[in-house]
Amino acid sequence: MSQTPQTTPEPVVTPMRVVIGLCLLAPFVAMLWVGSYAKTDPVVIGIPFFYWYQMLWVLISTVLTMVAYQLWQRDQRARSNRKGGAEQ
Repeated sequence: MSQTPQTTPEPVVTPMRVVIGLCLLAPFVAMLWVGSYAKTDPVVIGIPFFYWYQMLWVLISTVLTMVAYQLWQRDQRARSNRKGGAEQ
């Protein structure tokens, strides 16, 4: 009987993946919590709060998605390097 070295599997949920999940979840929570922005004041350059708040979240969502993607790429490279570079 040959002894094969036992390797412990890498954890699926890592701190990096938690941050990625939070980056992707934040815009949904912000938009689903309607009570926080269902008002007209303050008005910015004539645009009621309700509208400019949602448009601001379009930009914030874009930035958070880019951050999540960059973190995901970093996480995948780190996992690939730990496995010996066989996977991409």
